[in-house]
Amino acid sequence: MAQLGAAGPPHVPRKLGFWMCLALVVGNIIGSGVYLLPASLAPLGRNVLLGWLATALGAIALGIVFTALSRELRGDGGPYAATRAAFGPLAGFVIAWGYWVSIWVGNVTIATGAVSYTSALVPWIANAPGASVLVTVAVVWLFTLVNCFGVRAAGWVQSVTTVLKCLPLVAVPVAALVRFRPAWLAAAAGSGPPLTLDGTAAAATLALWAVVGFESGTVPSEKIDDPARTIPRATLAGTLVSALLCAVACSAVMLVVPSDELAKSNAPFADAARALFGETAAVVVAVLAAVSAYGALNGWILLQGELPYQMARAGTFPQLFARTSRSGAPVVALVFTSVLVTALVLMNSGSSMVSVFTFMALLSTTANLVAYLTCALALLTLQRRGRVRSRRPRVLAATAAFGAGYSLWAIVGAGLEPVVWGAVLIAAAIPVYALMRRSAVPRPEPAEP
Repeated sequence: MAQLGAAGPPHVPRKLGFWMCLALVVGNIIGSGVYLLPASLAPLGRNVLLGWLATALGAIALGIVFTALSRELRGDGGPYAATRAAFGPLAGFVIAWGYWVSIWVGNVTIATGAVSYTSALVPWIANAPGASVLVTVAVVWLFTLVNCFGVRAAGWVQSVTTVLKCLPLVAVPVAALVRFRPAWLAAAAGSGPPLTLDGTAAAATLALWAVVGFESGTVPSEKIDDPARTIPRATLAGTLVSALLCAVACSAVMLVVPSDELAKSNAPFADAARALFGETAAVVVAVLAAVSAYGALNGWILLQGELPYQMARAGTFPQLFARTSRSGAPVVALVFTSVLVTALVLMNSGSSMVSVFTFMALLSTTANLVAYLTCALALLTLQRRGRVRSRRPRVLAATAAFGAGYSLWAIVGAGLEPVVWGAVLIAAAIPVYALMRRSAVPRPEPAEP
């Protein structure tokens, strides 16, 4: 790692272009969630189809929201910048805090899921006392080190893992289509509970965890080449590709594997590959699923450092978090947040990997939904003030309203416990903000574009 504050001519780090930015978006969306999702959705039966439809439409609407915000805020359309521009510094800080918490709590989930996949291939990780915890911590710090070498290093890792992780999501549906059996449809139609509004809401909320991350390209805007043009294109393209891949792939698995078996599966895609091609294919898919989770962890660790870095530059976090290496990596923010991730992993060392995954996923998703809801409302507010230019303003306003409504509906569908815990985590931002306002050096407000 390069030294901080080294003397000599300034080093200008290379930035991410469209394809690496797209890889960041797709890579952060497609992580561990989609590979576990068919087992979680299996008990909901016919509700899953409508749930996926609602989630795909909601994700696309919110992707358009972030695209519009990024375009109007000169590439910096992430949750912090958008909320601050619409509702002021306190609201911006609270949402950024909640989003930051959702990222590092979610990183516990992703790292746990990645190690869980790996344990299916290397049994001693699951069987040796404390092995899963140690491996999880080691994985977190490995990708923290990768990101400390700069955004280009993280981008190359993300590009490679994104290609690999998409292979099972394409191969399983194609194989299911080639080897299609009418009996699969009959079995799927006759299984699970009847179609209900509550069941659809539950399916939509679960499906959302698989497509969270479509806003990823807006967060590291300073690290992206021509952000005002690159980020909107990568955000919209990444959302469309990922939502389609996840929905089709999960549906294919739910057709191939009987629902009673699927509900008990620890590796749904591997079980589908086993049913279609045999044991060797199952092992290959399990390996690629682990690669998928590790790739997502790499991308989310990049973001866990960017948010406190941006907040420090705005004067709402200690200036120590604004320190970077010569390669432009916010090393202090990265290391500090990985310490928090490590502490959370160690605090849950007595729990099973599945229970840790489930609990952390609920917390992270709820906090994300609050950020999505606020950003949709921010776009409507900025549009009303005349700060958002659009050839079809009514269509954009309707899309933002739909995204806000979907976010609120999904928050309700998450259930009482994650909503309460999410509210507690987000509310913790207020005393932190007061403390930062008292101790931080005042910074001038950014000029409006």
